Amino acid sequence: MIKAVFFDFYQTLGVWGESLRPRLQKITDRYGCEIDWERYDTAREHLYADASGSDPTTHSLLGTMQEIIESYCEFVRELGVQEHVEQVTWELLQSEHSLFAASAATLYDDTVPTLEHLRDAGFKLAIVSNWDTPLDPLTERLGIAHYFDIIVASHDMRVLSAKPDPHIFNYTLAAVGVSAAEAVHVGDTYEADIVGAENVGIRPILIDRDGTQTGKWDETIQSLSELPKLLSGRD
Repeated sequence: MIKAVFFDFYQTLGVWGESLRPRLQKITDRYGCEIDWERYDTAREHLYADASGSDPTTHSLLGTMQEIIESYCEFVRELGVQEHVEQVTWELLQSEHSLFAASAATLYDDTVPTLEHLRDAGFKLAIVSNWDTPLDPLTERLGIAHYFDIIVASHDMRVLSAKPDPHIFNYTLAAVGVSAAEAVHVGDTYEADIVGAENVGIRPILIDRDGTQTGKWDETIQSLSELPKLLSGRD
């Protein structure tokens, strides 16, 4: 019997309101910088590979922040920007990255109704997220912290484990007080969320909001509003 539902955060419960490209265009226009847009796709792939979060077992929070700043500077340079690189980088970080742009985060329309439904149905709820800092302040600002029994972020010094590593899932199971067979995990990233949860015996559910992962996993939803019915249909 399912007793607990774990959620990834980014692109599962919430998202940043504007994509990277228009943010970058606005900032570089302000400084009169020319962008080599032919390099954009490759540079963006490099950026998110480098800035997606360092290994939490080997990097301090301050070290992670420095690493992210350096990766964004390199991204700006890779696009051909030569002047005002550090200033452009700082403004981009303030508008783009979770460490510096908490005010830009928004919840999906289906997030709060689903959390309320599951809480009222008696499920224990948790967030399990690869996140560069503790997530509690952000979820408090968004008004959803009180729905969760625990909020677990990979770079929290109490956790120091990133999905798909088993420890972050096992840490959450122990904190909530359920077995792996009594939990489901909902997330948008196949390797981190689906493979990671399955490897510890948690039932994974893929959320594919934009329909780009069709056929990747049997239990796939496009909206959190589908989740209550899915859980009631199979325990």
